[in-house]
Amino acid sequence: MSDTDTQLFASSLAAIDVPLTRTDTAGFASTIDSLVTGPAVGVPLHLDGVSLDDTVVQTPPTPRLLREAETGVTGVGHAIAEHGTLVIDSDDAGTEPVSLYPPTHLAVVRESDILPDVASATDSVGERFAAGKSSIFATGVSSTGDMGALVKGVHGPKHVEVVLLTDQ
Repeated sequence: MSDTDTQLFASSLAAIDVPLTRTDTAGFASTIDSLVTGPAVGVPLHLDGVSLDDTVVQTPPTPRLLREAETGVTGVGHAIAEHGTLVIDSDDAGTEPVSLYPPTHLAVVRESDILPDVASATDSVGERFAAGKSSIFATGVSSTGDMGALVKGVHGPKHVEVVLLTDQ
């Protein structure tokens, strides 16, 4: 991660209309609460110094919470600067469905987890794949042209926002 990668990531997100909010660990809980549209569901973030425990986000996810949630809050394994892509790791906590099912996905990424390009990201997930785990690469809101016109939110969230932890 470099300042250049962070700047490119911010620019790439802006190009695909994904809002970026920067915060540090001290302001994390209040930042999450200000961005969430409730009800909200989340998963453990596995990021040092931050947790959803002191926020309005309900954990752990349940089928009922997923159905009712307007916002899903997850951490992401990495971000890809050149496209504004989020690398969302599948896990037993339910990160993948929490990132895909609610209408809004609020993704939390450490600045140190921004990678410059897809090649760097595929190298980083190689160990996960070798261990039989998976990750998805998500760029912006879900959209498809399969129905004759561009439709958003069919295979995932209609809105995506990113919270960038600047002191990690």
